[in-house]
Amino acid sequence: MVADLLRLKLLLLRNTFKRSTAQLIGVILGGLYGLGILSFLVVGLVLLGAADLEFIRTILVLGGSAAVLGWIIIPIAVTGIDMTLDPARFVTFAIPMRQLLTGLVLGGLVGIPGVVTLIAALAQVLTWIRYPAAALTALVCGLVAVLLCVVASRLVTTAVSSMTGSRRFKDVNGIVAFIPLIFLGPIIAGVTAGFQNSPGFAASLADVLAWTPLGALWAAPADVAAGDAGLAVVRFLIGVVTLVLFLALWSRSLGHALVTPPYNAVAKRAGGNLGWFGRFPATPAGAVGARALTYWLRDPRYFASLVVIPFIAVLLYFSGGASGGAFVFLGPITAFLMAWSISADISYDNTAFSLHLSTGVSGRDDRMGRVAALLVFALPVTLVFTVVPLLITGRAEDLPVMLGLSIGLLLTGAGLSSVVSARYTYNVPLPGESAFKTPPGTNFLMFAVQFVGWFVMLLLALPEIALTIAYFATGNALFGWLSLLVGLALGAILLVVGVRVGGRWYDRRAPELLLAVSSNR
Repeated sequence: MVADLLRLKLLLLRNTFKRSTAQLIGVILGGLYGLGILSFLVVGLVLLGAADLEFIRTILVLGGSAAVLGWIIIPIAVTGIDMTLDPARFVTFAIPMRQLLTGLVLGGLVGIPGVVTLIAALAQVLTWIRYPAAALTALVCGLVAVLLCVVASRLVTTAVSSMTGSRRFKDVNGIVAFIPLIFLGPIIAGVTAGFQNSPGFAASLADVLAWTPLGALWAAPADVAAGDAGLAVVRFLIGVVTLVLFLALWSRSLGHALVTPPYNAVAKRAGGNLGWFGRFPATPAGAVGARALTYWLRDPRYFASLVVIPFIAVLLYFSGGASGGAFVFLGPITAFLMAWSISADISYDNTAFSLHLSTGVSGRDDRMGRVAALLVFALPVTLVFTVVPLLITGRAEDLPVMLGLSIGLLLTGAGLSSVVSARYTYNVPLPGESAFKTPPGTNFLMFAVQFVGWFVMLLLALPEIALTIAYFATGNALFGWLSLLVGLALGAILLVVGVRVGGRWYDRRAPELLLAVSSNR
């Protein structure tokens, strides 16, 4: 049975070369990429053998720990990776659990990641060639470490298999996977600073990892080379016990998955609970506002823009910190982004926009409802993100001018977005798709609307911007208070004008708007 599973994996792998030219090119490029990494690793491991014992230990423990962690995390971050032997497909076959586990483990080694990891783990034997006992230990520990990688990966994949089919898991997973990319700069800067400021940082980190399942097996050969065989045995036992534990958990999780169908959670509400519809007034504008706010909290295409904003705050803090800099302008930046976020509201509605037409919602009510839903959370967030940075940086005296600029941008931008979304539509990710997907048909119109709209928003907010510049240039507090007054008054006026003008555009173009958004399917 194990041999049959291996043949099945090889057959499926071979068939990937026959499906399409694009897949063949992708497999070839992936193979070349893996071959390049493997060559680099093997040459590096061979050359590493000439270094001193402590340096070899540090590099192998850090690199090996990263490899084990990658095998655990990547299947979660990239759903659907290497599911050619998906256990769910064997539900109707009475395969003994022990044979199924063995086949899945060996099948996990058939592929670019498995081959690269296996050869790299065996290549570390060459690193310890000066220490024969350590080389033999490295061979045994390397094989156990590869098994640990595959079993840990399969355990994680099986454990989340009941969730990976749900739309909510995919939506949240896509957003969470995007977060490390946002913090990539600070992470690299922090790690680099740690190595530069503390020469022993890497060795200390390796000492800690050597006592964890991530690095214990990679540290055991170094202990043998140093003449401490007892410590090497302890570390080897840490790895073996972890492998046995993971196998037991995987067996139990797999057994449960094979007899339990995937469960897609459905939101359950108590009878009579209308959600936001019970909190907004029973008017057409209130109904639109409740629907829009529900979308903001439940639709990942909207929610993704909310998740990103706190991370922008972190990035600006790292760039300026307590000294100020761009961090003190977090409030205006947040207001600008959130105000423009409803400029494509009708495009995001897609065919659901027909509900507004069929129920006879007027343009003014539609515009008012969407703006009200935005301001429910955008106004408090803007106020917090304006006040807190100023308090952190000790610049509370700038509060009036920054509040004026932030509120002015938020109200002005919301009014402008009410006009733009009623006049222009363009292709956006469809309902249920990733918030970061670039839809087909994205053309010059979208980019033109975005950049021209940003420019017009800055022009409309020019009085607040000019007063802000005058305040920082002269230090006269009068300009700060004038900025607050103008931001409130002019922003409110432009918001009302934008809602009315956008409402008239909506009433005039509603059928054309429905036709435009319906074509993006």
